Amino acid sequence: MTLEPEAIKKISDWYKVWFDSPYYHLLYQNRDEKEAEAFISNLLGYLNPKSGSIIMDLACGAGRHSMFLASKGFDVTGVDLSIKSIRKAKVAEAENLHFYQHDIRNYFRINYYDCIFNFFTSFGYFEHESDNIKTLRAANWGLKDGGILVIDFFNIHTVLQKLVPQETKQIDGVTFNIQRSVFNDRIVKEIEIMDGSNVGTFTETVQALALEDFQGYFAKTGFVLEQTFGDYQLNPYQPEISDRLILVARKHAG
Repeated sequence: MTLEPEAIKKISDWYKVWFDSPYYHLLYQNRDEKEAEAFISNLLGYLNPKSGSIIMDLACGAGRHSMFLASKGFDVTGVDLSIKSIRKAKVAEAENLHFYQHDIRNYFRINYYDCIFNFFTSFGYFEHESDNIKTLRAANWGLKDGGILVIDFFNIHTVLQKLVPQETKQIDGVTFNIQRSVFNDRIVKEIEIMDGSNVGTFTETVQALALEDFQGYFAKTGFVLEQTFGDYQLNPYQPEISDRLILVARKHAG
């Protein structure tokens, strides 16, 4: 693997570079699939969508969650900005499973989906808050009246409590030196990569959004917040101790 020259720069749209890098997939290759599937199963048990419901996986990455949803009999559309992730996901396409390269700030279909899911902190990447509004407005347009939006975000309160300023990981001969900080109301992760003679730095930066921020966004984009959960077992959200902030919102009917 080689570092692309543009990957070394700190740019506002960092996700365009980092998520298409093989180093991103290497660093996060051991994500807990069983935990993810258990969470989605718990969520489906709570929402109880009808058989054959039409679902969008918003910012789907390589499609692992879309595939699981499709295996449950739903009609699933996965969208993501990363063309490399979508190319990988398309290998698994089926009659009830399709993937598209798409910017989540733009609407995709109108009044079409029963549910839109945004899993595992795939929100708040953009430089401006106005882009969060655009994303949620596009999701609102995509949902049928009364449709459900679920956003699974980190709980900023526990993230700040447990922030590890620095760590080093060795994976398949590649060294990742990771530094974490808070800057301009964002959680910033600088990832220095040493792969033989190749050395470069990528950046992850996510807005430090709290429940109150999402409540404000929903009020502006036609959603009503119905429920919050604090973990993948769907226990109640408690700001001081919960690992996650999982929001269930419904599109205004009419």
